[in-house]
Amino acid sequence: MATPRDAEIRKDVQTYYGQVLKKSADFQTNACVTAARPVPQHIREALQNVHEEVSLRYYGCGLVIPECLENCWILDLGSGSGRDCYALSQLVGEKGHVTGIDMTEGQVEVANKYIEYHMEKYGFQAPNVTFIHGYIEKLEEAGIKNESYDIVISNCAINLVPDKQQVLQEVYRVLKHGGELYFSDVYASLELPEEIRTHKVLWGECLGGALYWKDLSILAKKVGFCPPRLVTANFITVQNKELENVIGDCRFVSATFRLFKLPKTGPTQKCQVIYNGGIRGHEKELIFDANFTFKDVVTDPFELAGRSDSAESRSFPAVGGCCSTKKCS
Repeated sequence: MATPRDAEIRKDVQTYYGQVLKKSADFQTNACVTAARPVPQHIREALQNVHEEVSLRYYGCGLVIPECLENCWILDLGSGSGRDCYALSQLVGEKGHVTGIDMTEGQVEVANKYIEYHMEKYGFQAPNVTFIHGYIEKLEEAGIKNESYDIVISNCAINLVPDKQQVLQEVYRVLKHGGELYFSDVYASLELPEEIRTHKVLWGECLGGALYWKDLSILAKKVGFCPPRLVTANFITVQNKELENVIGDCRFVSATFRLFKLPKTGPTQKCQVIYNGGIRGHEKELIFDANFTFKDVVTDPFELAGRSDSAESRSFPAVGGCCSTKKCS
């Protein structure tokens, strides 16, 4: 149950994103404009197809577009003006679907305004994207059913909710077995003191609600997810002296993680993963997370001489933990 303080935070965040911020350049930190790893060309092209007004109102802190999206059903938590949703709607195709949910009514209005524009640009016969005005910790109230999505993404939004565990519980509920939460968010180097946790501007800047980084694993395990897989991490800088003084010795990073919901068959203690290539934008290597990259490495000349150059014939073996059952290739 939301506390009076939670309701106050929600109102402050809605005001910050609905009235104070007009474009991403209005931020006083780089928390929501931090660069991620290099972006594959087909994703860059999808992002370039998004309407200018939608892109200008983008406040994310990373790139939350995983691999193998065709025909997928995707839910975007804190979808804002819809930038990621529209890029994803092109990538999933007409048989896929993208739903965005955001608590700021003005942002949802911007997103809804350009549905017809994007569907015409993509050549789709019917819309494959929907925007909902609601709360990411209350997905059931928004009408989102159990086990209805292959992927849930979030771009710098979970930190804006006081009860992170409730968000993760709702995500776990709506994900299909074998699905994943692929999300960027802000994390703190220590448990935040009261002065930071009650600072209105720092909440709006994605710092006041940042989770202590070690707590993510605890919450994920409690909810039922596999251990978090770190994809990228970048330090956050503050361009405001007053805010620097409030923050003190605390440090912040924007980080992208993957959380997998186990398939019904349960966990695998150890397995060998073979990547056969052929994933669009990842033909030569597939970066699964910060520790696992599958590459086309050939050291045996006889293997090279007898191998076809087609992507379908390439295999990239690696040994490690295995949670996801989302089939890529």
